Amino acid sequence: MVAQDTFIGPSVDWFALSPHLVLVGGALFLMVVGALTPAWPRNLMSLTTVGFTVAAAGLSVFIWNDIGAEGPSAIVGGVLAVDRLSLFLTFAVLAATALVALMSDAELRGTDNDGPEIYSLLLVAATGALVMVGANELIVMFLGLETVSLALYVLAASDRRRSASQESGMKYFILGGLASAFFLYGIALLYGGTRTTSLTDMVTRLQSQVNIGGNDALVLAGLALMLIGFAFKVSAVPFHVWSPDVYQGAPSNITAFMASVGKVAAFGAMLRVLTSALPFYRDDWRPIIWVLAVLSLIVGSLLAVVQTDVKRMLAFSSVSHAGFILVGLEAAGLSAGENAMFSSVQSVAVYLGLYSVLVVGSFAVISVASRGGDTTLDGFNGLSSRRPTLALALTVFLLAQAGVPFTSGFVAKWGVIQSAVDSGSYWLAVIAMLAAVIAAFLYLRIMVSMWLRPADDNAEAVNVPGLSGIAIAGAAGFTLAIGIYPQWVLSVAEGILSFA
Repeated sequence: MVAQDTFIGPSVDWFALSPHLVLVGGALFLMVVGALTPAWPRNLMSLTTVGFTVAAAGLSVFIWNDIGAEGPSAIVGGVLAVDRLSLFLTFAVLAATALVALMSDAELRGTDNDGPEIYSLLLVAATGALVMVGANELIVMFLGLETVSLALYVLAASDRRRSASQESGMKYFILGGLASAFFLYGIALLYGGTRTTSLTDMVTRLQSQVNIGGNDALVLAGLALMLIGFAFKVSAVPFHVWSPDVYQGAPSNITAFMASVGKVAAFGAMLRVLTSALPFYRDDWRPIIWVLAVLSLIVGSLLAVVQTDVKRMLAFSSVSHAGFILVGLEAAGLSAGENAMFSSVQSVAVYLGLYSVLVVGSFAVISVASRGGDTTLDGFNGLSSRRPTLALALTVFLLAQAGVPFTSGFVAKWGVIQSAVDSGSYWLAVIAMLAAVIAAFLYLRIMVSMWLRPADDNAEAVNVPGLSGIAIAGAAGFTLAIGIYPQWVLSVAEGILSFA
């Protein structure tokens, strides 16, 4: 008899994996039960989706507390990190997903998509985002990236009534596939240079075999290709060209999801790769991040000002916000691999968390106010007279995006600019502040249209659906609460002290 080796799979900490499992279970539940049962009562599908995200968030709270007692860990054979950075970003993903689910009810009602498919895809994409922010292995990170991307391709093209939605989905699919190819080729080259795809093993091997000068051509080439893939996913200039058309053409609820969850996932993965796996190459990647940040800040702010469509305005604004986040990432590069970097890592995490809520709130207002499909700036004329509460909520979100004090946006921008100053990147901090001033003019244009210009005579009254109103009120309240009392979210972020 020929002896056979017994395969022993990796041990799995099912509790640490439970947020992912809840989201996957929710997606399957909605798809299967929704297909086998009659039409659900109004709001039920949206509320069920929110219920699964809340359950995942509750489990994440218990895991956060366990990390405080036992320290971070890596699960499923070391491919997924369970640390406070991944959990902080998990909370951001789940909050944004819940808000998008609430605003989706009114967006989808009465359309061909008024079923379980959109909600299932939202949960699938959120699961991929959780994998990305916690991935401790490059192949797993790529699988998470593709899970998010494939769901978003379908979601962007989901409005079959509008050719613009079909066009946005096709553009995103083609350019996103190209970016994924760069990313995967970069992984292959990094594997060729380090003989591993594990981030933990990679930094150990680079520490022992690569000098600080970073002369390993394979690693540098792989790093460059991965940065191209990341830059596309976060809409950093010059890899941002897809975002204005896709943001404008996609349904508003999907645009909100891309601008929030998509950015959190991509930046979370980017932060982990650069600061955890490649700290010895910081002198190579830090100048690239500096250039991407400057270009994104300047180009995003300037092009946003000249747009006439509100969704395109916010698309270019998101490019500028990507620049601010890159400012924090560049600051983290100064002390990458050291404990001192975590103050900058915390500023990036806080920015992602706060931005994800306020951008969903912004698009929720746009979704309600432009129910007829008109998202031009003139379509928002006189919104304060037609629906003053909506105009007030959007004003709060715009002031937050401008970084006005007593809003969450001020807390976020202050954090990354302070990190840049602390790291000695004074010019980058100055450019970021100038870009914020330029972008403020963009937000002022929208506020002038809402508050100072009269509404058209044939403008329709704006009705706020119940769940959309809850999403808008919740996001606006959170934005103001953090601006007035930021200490509690900052103290939570201070728990991000180490990687798994």
